[in-house]
Amino acid sequence: MTTVHSSRRFVSVAGLVGGLLWATVACGTESSSASTEVAEPDPATPSSAATWREPDSYVYTLKSSEGERSLLGTFRVTVRDGKVAEAVGLDADSRRVVKQLPGEVPTIGELLDELEQARRDDADTAEAEYAPDGHPERISLDWDKNAIDDEALYVISAYAPTAG
Repeated sequence: MTTVHSSRRFVSVAGLVGGLLWATVACGTESSSASTEVAEPDPATPSSAATWREPDSYVYTLKSSEGERSLLGTFRVTVRDGKVAEAVGLDADSRRVVKQLPGEVPTIGELLDELEQARRDDADTAEAEYAPDGHPERISLDWDKNAIDDEALYVISAYAPTAG
């Protein structure tokens, strides 16, 4: 008799668990327009940033600072066909970089690649702030918080897509 009673309880519990599981799965199949999102989005990576695609041609101003990096200063950058076509130094540091290391001025895509590499390398800081359209406006990197001068701060402004 005890065995029968335990079996009935097991069947009841199994039915309840199965029903709850089915209801949970069924709720997950609602269309996204009808469902309410419970999870808060990560403010460091808005959905627009995940969908932003670097255009082939654009202009932007880059202010690069912090650390003892070769890329210091403020630059006006023109990108065509996915490559830096022109970089103009807007201060003494950036004019020196453009003159001595013209290939060092990056596209926004290359800055995002550096951000992703820092994240893969488990850098102590690898953060970005994004504009409403999804392009980055600020990228902050620090590979080792205990090391001196390994930080990088990139501020992107005056971004505008252009015709090829």
